[in-house]
Amino acid sequence: MNHDQSDVAIIGGGPAGLSAGLRIARAGWRVVLFEEHPDIGEPVHCTGVLARDAFDAFGLSSHTVLNELTTVRFYSPSGDTIEHSTPEVEAVVIDRTLFDRALADDAERAGVCIRHARVTSIDVEREGVRLTAGDGHTWARVVVLACGANYALQQRLGLGLPRMMLQSAQAELPAGRIGPVEVHFGAYVAPGGFAWAVPVERPDRTCVRVGVMCEGDASRHYRLMLGSIAKRWGVRVGEGCSPRLKILPLAPIKRTYDDRVLVLGDAAGLVKPTTGGGIYYSLLSGELAAETLVKALATDQVHRDALAAYETAWRGRLGSELRWQLILRRIARRLSDGDIDRLFELARTDGIMPIVRRTATFNRHREFIVALLKHPPARRVLFRAALA
Repeated sequence: MNHDQSDVAIIGGGPAGLSAGLRIARAGWRVVLFEEHPDIGEPVHCTGVLARDAFDAFGLSSHTVLNELTTVRFYSPSGDTIEHSTPEVEAVVIDRTLFDRALADDAERAGVCIRHARVTSIDVEREGVRLTAGDGHTWARVVVLACGANYALQQRLGLGLPRMMLQSAQAELPAGRIGPVEVHFGAYVAPGGFAWAVPVERPDRTCVRVGVMCEGDASRHYRLMLGSIAKRWGVRVGEGCSPRLKILPLAPIKRTYDDRVLVLGDAAGLVKPTTGGGIYYSLLSGELAAETLVKALATDQVHRDALAAYETAWRGRLGSELRWQLILRRIARRLSDGDIDRLFELARTDGIMPIVRRTATFNRHREFIVALLKHPPARRVLFRAALA
């Protein structure tokens, strides 16, 4: 049996875990990171759309960008459409596998030891944390859970589950033609959520990422979405079109810290409740966790009260956004197809699109939500659904 020791053990080799590990190792601490899959970045469970400003905010190389996005076309349940374009590029499509591997390369250069093994148990003890992975044990002063939308370890530690979750299904498929981003609403294609098609321009081919977040059978609704867009995008429906399925958290878990424990990114339920997007919040939570742990390790204050600074930090940065996005998400889950069609009609005739153009940004939705709820006709539709 192998018995190793480190300052920080991280479970999960996605953006949250790699971002945290990179920063902690750069500060001089010993970091081991466990990734259960044989290759970093595989399999891909993400649409791979990221805010353009994230690259500067987190010091990332832009070589993983495949194409820029400026236009989105919204489809109502009845088939009506509304198109919105941003004056500047706010979002880009990334090669998610390459993105994660670039982070992993940086982390390893900083001194992070990456091991491809599944952690099967965590025991938090008085003097440290014992992790069982593969055929051995690892001791660490602190453990970081960055294991994505998998909540077995969080439940064992009493940290709870996300208060809201949907099912999701997605695949990237070769496309004969590409267009703007499409977002589809309605009970037929995505009950309680929405479906999407995102253009992907790879060096050697064009593709479309087709996905759905919904209540119920995500695989079935993915097939309905694929059938509705296949001809328009030049997609051959058949073998090789099966999606990857996952749980999509839309609200934080009960607590994201404990004695010698921090929880980041999707594992903490830190995603945008409106869209389910999680890359930016993963990177941010990784950065904030590293700041907390570097201070805590230096003073050997790794108990619950000291590590609570991490949750205080992310709530300070994201709390207001999460609260308002959750309000809209809860209302949106109650909207009937008729309610959604009425909102589309208001967007065409009664001032909603100027609100979108004035207030909506890719990562920050609070200002738009507040303005929408102050718009009397829209407020009547939304409140009627909320009280139904």
